[in-house]
Amino acid sequence: MATAPIQAFTHAKLNAPSSLLLVSSTPARRRGLHTHLKHRLPDALKWSSSSSYVTIQQGSAAFSRRQLRTKPNAAWRAGVFRCATIEEIEAEKSAIENEAKDRMEKTIEAVRASFNAVRTGRANPSMLDRIEVEYYGSPVNLKSIAQINTPDASSLLVQPYDKSSLKAIEKAIVNSDVGLTPNNDGEVIRLSIPQLTAERRKELSKIVAKQAEEGKVAIRNIRRDAIKAYEKLEKEKKLSEDNVKDLSSDLQKVTDEYMKKMESIQKQKEKELLTV
Repeated sequence: MATAPIQAFTHAKLNAPSSLLLVSSTPARRRGLHTHLKHRLPDALKWSSSSSYVTIQQGSAAFSRRQLRTKPNAAWRAGVFRCATIEEIEAEKSAIENEAKDRMEKTIEAVRASFNAVRTGRANPSMLDRIEVEYYGSPVNLKSIAQINTPDASSLLVQPYDKSSLKAIEKAIVNSDVGLTPNNDGEVIRLSIPQLTAERRKELSKIVAKQAEEGKVAIRNIRRDAIKAYEKLEKEKKLSEDNVKDLSSDLQKVTDEYMKKMESIQKQKEKELLTV
């Protein structure tokens, strides 16, 4: 019974020949077996280590031959990566230019509206463009609730569509900055345009010049915004540096054109102010 563990160990670990496993129970035989195992055990350990090394080497080689698979990027799956077409780039260029022109045109109209509000020596319905009337609890433009006429060069006639709004219109004119005194006869409101003094005309001319300069600054800012938009396209590799230079040059021509328009309406208003 004592020889069973020794037989199992030698068979599993050392893979010894079968003759070595036939161990007798006599002391002499046991001493002989002990001597034999003493010499064979180091070799067995070497075999075991070599076997493990070969196994590791084979596993490493198999791993190195295996192709690593990475999860595809979402952008690759969606097919997002593409270059902008010529049509798309042209559309972006046109959109920038059209927006700049539209904003410049609106600037001209805004300055013209400001000029119209400046009183001259002649009657003009546009003098009342900026007056708002409290009508049924809401502010509305005077022109939307009344008709304004010029019976002569020195007077305005305001005829409301609803006669009940006469007092509200009168109040709005008094509280405004047009500097006119309304005459309410119960049917219409009359406004007399007094002649301007020379000193007052010069003061109004300075106001007009200031408004015109503000308009010019607005136009230059619009040009700056458009150029920044072109430079953004250049950074996105949609435009070259030469493209941006050409577009900026064209934009400068448009800017100069609107600057001339601004100067033209300014001179026209100043002429009206100085005409007696």
